[in-house]
Amino acid sequence: MALPTTMKAWQYTTTKGGLIPNLKLNPTASFPVAKDPSTQHIVQIFSTCLNPVDVKPAEAMPSFMLPKPATPGIDFVGKMVVPAKNSDLKAGQVVFGGAGLSPFAGGACAEYAIVDIKGAAALPAGVSESDAATIGVAGMTAYQTIVPHVKANDRVFLNGGSGGVGVLGIQIAKAVGCHVTTACSTANVELCKSLGADDVIDYKKGSVVEALKSKPPFDHVVDNVGNDPNLYWNAHHYMKKSAKFIGIAGEPTLKFVMFSAKVRLWPGFLGGGKRKFEGFFAQQNIDELMRIAGYMKEGKIRAVIDERFPFEKAPDAFRRLKTGRARGKVMVDVSAGGGNA
Repeated sequence: MALPTTMKAWQYTTTKGGLIPNLKLNPTASFPVAKDPSTQHIVQIFSTCLNPVDVKPAEAMPSFMLPKPATPGIDFVGKMVVPAKNSDLKAGQVVFGGAGLSPFAGGACAEYAIVDIKGAAALPAGVSESDAATIGVAGMTAYQTIVPHVKANDRVFLNGGSGGVGVLGIQIAKAVGCHVTTACSTANVELCKSLGADDVIDYKKGSVVEALKSKPPFDHVVDNVGNDPNLYWNAHHYMKKSAKFIGIAGEPTLKFVMFSAKVRLWPGFLGGGKRKFEGFFAQQNIDELMRIAGYMKEGKIRAVIDERFPFEKAPDAFRRLKTGRARGKVMVDVSAGGGNA
């Protein structure tokens, strides 16, 4: 089958003034070419879900560090067009996972994208395309920040339970037998409870730290928000000594850089943090993609989609993402016939 030579793709060459004003639809973008056909797939994109990592680093880093032109979008569900030679996947299979070779410009906001061999898994029967599209970055982040660090009956606190990572984190933690406490706004309390959270703290009604202090100590903490350093500096008041605090978010600002430096360099006995802190960046893993999809098939996890946008209105999807108020995932439907319920 002859492959196209061009495709439609949302692209930008600079983020001066923000990503969204610079995002342009190119109707004749070059069709992607695998630089290493043995380890890289070419996939037709049905739908992509957006993540803060699609925007925050691109807006913070110098333009020379970005591919030119850059196409955002990592999470995807789509159809295999040209499988990597070292893969067992076949042309025509529906696949899902994380697109791209750049961690900041995955390329899924386009009709076709390159996907690393580690970033694509076959869609299991019984899991919808739309649900699978939500797994990518958020699923890997939730899974990898929770499952390797906990055991059944551990007490886990997830800060930010209603965002793209949080909605999956609550359900994954429950699937492995943890007691889950989360924090969210008043509007999202019932959503978090419906996902299985045992205890929900409404940050609109008081201090999250003070609420945590009043509870039995936690075995594990994941901060999905990253906007309150006091959550970490006070961690010894509500976490066990052996517990780990994982921070996966935070604006790439001078304030956040200073916080990160303090965490690493300021010893606890001099007033610094008294619990182990780990930063995090998700890694694509086929086995873990399949495990999350398996949870979906078993009914242990349900996808939460905040809003869906047609391909032509992708900038509106990014605007919704940037409000920070999305409940679950923001989805862009790229190709007709994709993203079936």
